[in-house]
Amino acid sequence: MTTPPLPKARLRDLGICLGELQPGPLNAITDIPGVLVGLCTVIQDSPAVARTGVTAIFPRLDIHSDFAYGAYYSFNGIGEMTGIPFLEETGLVTSPVLLTNTNQVGLAHEALARYGTRKYGGRGFIDKLSIVAETWDGWLSDIQSFPVTEEHVVAALESAAPGPVAEGNTGGGTGMIGYEFKGGTGTASRRVEALGNAYITGALVQLNQGWRRHLLVGGVPVGKRISEQIVPSPWPAQPSSSSIIIVIGTDAPLLPHQCRRLAQRATTGLARTGGFGFATSGDIFLAFSTGVHPNPRSRRESAPSPDPAANLLHLDVLPEFSLDPLVLGAVEAVEEAILNALVAAETMTGFEGHTAYALPHDLLVEACRG
Repeated sequence: MTTPPLPKARLRDLGICLGELQPGPLNAITDIPGVLVGLCTVIQDSPAVARTGVTAIFPRLDIHSDFAYGAYYSFNGIGEMTGIPFLEETGLVTSPVLLTNTNQVGLAHEALARYGTRKYGGRGFIDKLSIVAETWDGWLSDIQSFPVTEEHVVAALESAAPGPVAEGNTGGGTGMIGYEFKGGTGTASRRVEALGNAYITGALVQLNQGWRRHLLVGGVPVGKRISEQIVPSPWPAQPSSSSIIIVIGTDAPLLPHQCRRLAQRATTGLARTGGFGFATSGDIFLAFSTGVHPNPRSRRESAPSPDPAANLLHLDVLPEFSLDPLVLGAVEAVEEAILNALVAAETMTGFEGHTAYALPHDLLVEACRG
């Protein structure tokens, strides 16, 4: 179990700046006040080869008691994200969100439930209906050995913090492959303004999808310009499927159906990098808002007031048709988060000697210059 250092370069460090909006100070989902990210990276060669891990996203530190509104969107549903019926029914995110590999969604879900019960007692994370999502890392990791343990899940949760997020071969993205280069974890953010109010919209992705020939950077067909003779594909034959999990957050005050509108726009950010949604892929997106407190602590810890009006929840939210800046921010953050995952990733050799090669920075810059 390792915690890699922060990457030396991101997309903007290479002089490639996309979009019209400015990033937040860290250009990460953790630019949203209160959002924490934790990573546990599992790299081992015995007793089985493991290139895997867990990513934990806290919409707020006390998410177990101070819920957030949220929603999901399934662009293509050949994948898994737990807790969806509860999320659809209530519009509430009530625990940290975990990302890991396909075979260990159940382990991660149970470990999160145990963690919540030990830490908070009683119902822990409400009814244990938590959100855990996955992508498949079985090319570089012996996924059938089930290498992720409860200890790894707890390590990701306990390491959750504000600040920079280590990208590339980290957390749940450790063994992932993107556009036939090494993929993994990526994040980005955008400053947005709606009706005179300043907000942050950020994204974190677990990238494990795409054919090289479709890879776009700022509209430039970078994938077509980097020959497989120079950087080999990891696959002996082109795969028919792949997956990506995208988590979008904002501190703008949104209701659940508005969060869903934001989650849907992840498709546009994905498309800007060349993704189109394989028929057999798991492309599932989550969006949450920390700008609204749907269950104020005072309402939970006291008996109902004899005054019926005092028992009502009063929320200030953005009007329905003022969301364009947030939509653009989500699209740009998703696009750059995907590319940050590629830029930060390093060449990795894993299960059965399979190798996924990193996207070379010099070739990327050269391709973008045309």
